[in-house]
Amino acid sequence: MTVTIFLGSLLLAMAIGIPIAFALLISGVALMWHLDLFDAQILAQNVINGADSFPLLAVPFFMLAGEIMNVGGLSKRIVKLALTLVGHVPGGLGYVAIMAAVILAAVSGSAVADAAALASLLLPMMVAAGHNKERSAGLIASAGIIAPVIPPSIGFVIFGVAANVSISKLFLAGIVPGILLGVALALTWWWLVRREDVAPPKRATRAELTVALREAVWALGLPIIILVGLRMGVFTPTEAAVVAAVYALFVSMVVYRELSWHQLADIFRASARTSAVVMFLVAAAMVSAWLITVADLPSKVIGMLEPFMGNPTLLLIAIMLLVMVVGTAMDMTPTILILTPVLMPVVKAAGIDPVYFGVLFIINNAIGLITPPVGTVLNVVAGVGRMSMSQVTRGVTPFMLAQLAVMFLLVLFPSIVMVPLRWLGG
Repeated sequence: MTVTIFLGSLLLAMAIGIPIAFALLISGVALMWHLDLFDAQILAQNVINGADSFPLLAVPFFMLAGEIMNVGGLSKRIVKLALTLVGHVPGGLGYVAIMAAVILAAVSGSAVADAAALASLLLPMMVAAGHNKERSAGLIASAGIIAPVIPPSIGFVIFGVAANVSISKLFLAGIVPGILLGVALALTWWWLVRREDVAPPKRATRAELTVALREAVWALGLPIIILVGLRMGVFTPTEAAVVAAVYALFVSMVVYRELSWHQLADIFRASARTSAVVMFLVAAAMVSAWLITVADLPSKVIGMLEPFMGNPTLLLIAIMLLVMVVGTAMDMTPTILILTPVLMPVVKAAGIDPVYFGVLFIINNAIGLITPPVGTVLNVVAGVGRMSMSQVTRGVTPFMLAQLAVMFLLVLFPSIVMVPLRWLGG
């Protein structure tokens, strides 16, 4: 009955068009009434405590860094470098999109920001070169979702706070899976375009490559600073976000000089609006998380999954299928906030490493960003490319299947995630 009231009130509120953050509050109030615990002070206290978190400060700063990158020329130079390196091979513009997405992922951590930048810069070039527009848009959308997996990742920050798991370890554990997602995209792109008669751009000269590398070196320095700083214990993930924002601001204004003082107000406003949405979601979800614990919902879920508890692999497959279904109807942040307090006790009871589970969980949620009908990244690419959702969905399907294959490969072979973590982070 408790599960029915929580899910019923949440889904009903969402079905009638109430924003997810308010729907979470409504489901929390409904659960409080059912448990005879309603108290406005408890409700307000949990909302305030939900946003009062030092690790969560990383979210607005990483979002600010992403906004600065796109306006200040860092994203453009990363794309140019990828173009000079691999643009000349058959299907080269597709590989440029994948390489640029991996590099951008190591800088911004935002799938929406990366997909928007890649779509605006590369999609017109790919269409002009003769590539199928649907397929090109699908590749760019699927490449954009690498951002929540490769550090620094906003998704890992939110999951780490909600699950009480080391964000630094999550960052380090996401490196290899993120690269594997890019490799899967490259193989899929090669298979799809091998018969296309599209002339690639001419090979860049050594002088052009030198210029592109020299211009991009400042942008490439950011992920190195973040990863080395985290690995050496110089700063925490939250402090790394501040470093990223300040570094991007310095490079954009002093080195590249593409960002002016009058543009800063718009950048701060845009990042503040996006951060406010995420932080309010987190605050509202903390009410539900507290009530989920009070109502002992995790034990009920453990009872439902009891047949799988003896086999961690089967349990993970069942959980991944559940998250896939939820991801078709819900955005990444609310999915993390709603499911994490329910699933983590199950994962711990089954003896599954929380960091390993976190990586799989975030990959699954990232893929949810390109699954219709919600598909936030699909909407972004469709808007930038002036295409319909159905067109982008058709184009993204083979790439999404390839990324799902990587996710289930990691379910079957946990060492792919855990061995690099032990080597890098201990």
